[in-house]
Amino acid sequence: MELYAPIVVLFGLGLAFAVISVIAARLTGPRRFNRAKNSPYECGIEATPTPPGGNRFPVKFYLTAMLFIVFDIEIMFLLPWAVHFDFLGMFGFLSMLLFVGTLFIAYVYEWRRGGLDWD
Repeated sequence: MELYAPIVVLFGLGLAFAVISVIAARLTGPRRFNRAKNSPYECGIEATPTPPGGNRFPVKFYLTAMLFIVFDIEIMFLLPWAVHFDFLGMFGFLSMLLFVGTLFIAYVYEWRRGGLDWD
């Protein structure tokens, strides 16, 4: 049980800090409510009612998010590989070559779908 004591203490400190921060903000924060503060933030533009069924986002938003996730994961895997490159040998090199090849296919897919065109 001694091994888990620091984790439990750290969790308790984090929880206490969060609770105390919320309570302190409620007690010390200003209480001037108006229509503008109570409305959802829409980049300074008055909110308009959405049509039933909602608005459709362009595919470019999803492609940009997918591009970020794919290349973020690439960095997460390439950094440890680069640190231990000399220990992995040819197997490590070939496996990373396969991984980078798969990422290249994702990059070409993004490029062909127009995810990299910023017009």
